[in-house]
Amino acid sequence: MNNAPAVAIDRRGDAAGFEPETILPSQLIDRNRLGAALQPEKRLMLAVLEDAVATFQRGALAVNRRASREFEEVRSWFESDDTTGLYAFVNSCNVLGFEPSYLRRGLDRWLGTMRQRALAGKVVPLRYAFRRISGSRTRTVVPRRLRAI
Repeated sequence: MNNAPAVAIDRRGDAAGFEPETILPSQLIDRNRLGAALQPEKRLMLAVLEDAVATFQRGALAVNRRASREFEEVRSWFESDDTTGLYAFVNSCNVLGFEPSYLRRGLDRWLGTMRQRALAGKVVPLRYAFRRISGSRTRTVVPRRLRAI
């Protein structure tokens, strides 16, 4: 018969091999299920995508060189299947849960409609109705004593 204990006891009297595991809150919460408002990375990717759509829409019927160049830049960004950059179009869509081909088709359809309207002389001014994720805005507060100066 072996009289050795089943668990080795170290010199302090603690059972070796039975140490409590440390669990971090981030291990309990699935970060993919958190809303975009709680993930700054997603908010930044959404802001990049919003700016790209606004630039695309502003430059669609551009007549000056700068706006045309910006339009072509953003259009090539939308058309690219490159995934090496962190903020590449395909990567941003995947992180945000958008289908890249769906967005591309929608932008192409919108562009075709706008060009048809331009040929017919019915160009409608654009309104950017993007809804912001965070409801607060940063503003500068000037102390009362400085307002009088």
